[in-house]
Amino acid sequence: MKLALVGATGLVGSEMVKVLEERIAQHITSFIPIASEKSVGKKFNFNGNEYVIHSMQEAVDAHCDAAIFSAGGSVSLEWAPKFAATGCVVIDNSSAWRMDPGKALIVPEINADILNAENKIIANPNCSTIQLVMVLAPLHTKYKIKRVVVSTYQSITGTGVKAVQQLEAERSGDYSQKVYPHQIDKNCIPQCDVFSEDDYTKEELKIINETKKILRDNSIQVTATAVRVPVVGGHSESVNIEFENDFDIKELKDILNNMPGVVVVDDLANFQYPMPVNAKGKDEVFVGRIRRDNSTNNALNLWIVADNLRKGAATNAVQIVEHMLKVDLLK
Repeated sequence: MKLALVGATGLVGSEMVKVLEERIAQHITSFIPIASEKSVGKKFNFNGNEYVIHSMQEAVDAHCDAAIFSAGGSVSLEWAPKFAATGCVVIDNSSAWRMDPGKALIVPEINADILNAENKIIANPNCSTIQLVMVLAPLHTKYKIKRVVVSTYQSITGTGVKAVQQLEAERSGDYSQKVYPHQIDKNCIPQCDVFSEDDYTKEELKIINETKKILRDNSIQVTATAVRVPVVGGHSESVNIEFENDFDIKELKDILNNMPGVVVVDDLANFQYPMPVNAKGKDEVFVGRIRRDNSTNNALNLWIVADNLRKGAATNAVQIVEHMLKVDLLK
């Protein structure tokens, strides 16, 4: 397989490299790293070999089998169709194509079955959405979800390397570096992305809309509040779920334990519950604090944590490539 990685030198791109090396390096016969114009021609290491960073047009002309994009929506809108026109399968990590009705929005454990040879641009969901639906999907199948209320506690790594630099600078007493409109160290900022006309942020709307599309059910009512916190290891979510049908807690935990990619961490006697410090660098989605919502019927509270750079971005994208290889949609 000839594979291109767009945005190879960025924070998510660097994680993509790690995941590619860990999971499918043996399938990659030709690797084409792509970065900004100023990086073209520079050396790039992948899986013990040295490669040269290419321009976008050079990569298009190379007729790749697959390309993973992690370079922002405007880049994807311009270049993904050009790659796809050569027969290349594009897995895009931006929000550019996610809600396009003609594009598949994929979490492999949930809806990879919809992919076929016609899918040349495939959208990788929002990081917060991925870990949420990994828990919701098996519960929806069993109990049918009516409504979801989610509050996120999102790592600064979701913003990028400049956010990490801002946090580190503030912890050293330098408050001059501003990616966020406020100090992030020792603070929580109830804004992820820009505000829309209805006063929800784009991040919150992504969670709402993408959840329905992935679960293939627009009847599910979803509302979200997204908060940025001074954490590096991953995103956390407090989730309240209302079902149409009643549930047994033990059965529900067994269902989650049997969901591929989900790990239940819920041993309160020993203070065991999901935390971002423990999720960092891991591909699984961790769920705990699983308990009935005693204020209403058929409702549940739980807590979800995942590394947003891994399952929330890089791992999910690479899993899509793995699936395409498995079902012979790639070389």
